[in-house]
Amino acid sequence: MDENAALFEFLLRMGDNTLILGHRVSEWCGHAPVLEEDIALANTALDLIGQTQMWLGLAGEIEGQGRSADDLAFLRDAWDFRNLLLVEQPNGDFGQTMMRQFLFDAWHLPMLTMLAVGGHERIAEIAAKAAKEAAYHLDRSADLVIGLGDGTEESHARMQAALDLLWPYMAEPFEADEVDAAMTEAGVAPDPGTMRGAFMEKVGAVMDAATLTVPERRFAQTGGKSGVRHSEHLGHILTQMQWLQRAYPGAAW
Repeated sequence: MDENAALFEFLLRMGDNTLILGHRVSEWCGHAPVLEEDIALANTALDLIGQTQMWLGLAGEIEGQGRSADDLAFLRDAWDFRNLLLVEQPNGDFGQTMMRQFLFDAWHLPMLTMLAVGGHERIAEIAAKAAKEAAYHLDRSADLVIGLGDGTEESHARMQAALDLLWPYMAEPFEADEVDAAMTEAGVAPDPGTMRGAFMEKVGAVMDAATLTVPERRFAQTGGKSGVRHSEHLGHILTQMQWLQRAYPGAAW
């Protein structure tokens, strides 16, 4: 694969992850169980959308077709999105939302840390900035998973159910394809498979503290990072997220 095309694809992946998860988390605004969590979730969503602006902005520059971050966010169809299936999963209850956030954070922070010392200056700059926010996100999500997992009988049961539901999606971040191979060869990003050990170590420590059991190794069939999508959730998200731009093309405020 051409290195420029691979770089564009990689940037879409990073930006789409934060865009879709940011939108999902934002759905809690005004609906969280307590005011403190309502504010915290809204701030997390804002952090993720801010990271999206940087990733997709750079993707547009690399593509060289005049598309802005907003164009890439609002004017692509579902089959053009490259986010992990994990991030588009429904919020469910509060415990499910926090388990999804923790699993993403436990992958996201190490990825950003590696990108920050990689060979692409602009990507390294974005990653270094985003890593500061991701470190806070990981601390917070881990604390909540532990508190709820090792809490009441009901909260424990809900957290175990959330882990059982979401765990099958945790193979995809560590699968490597030709885009990953090109980025690794160029010194931009790590081989995804090499990150699994650190991820499992973090997850294992948090789940032990939360008195939760990591399911046996069973993973969803994703069709590959560039393959046909098997999720019904993304279309619903895009219907909400893109409505205004599609109803009023080119509108500006």
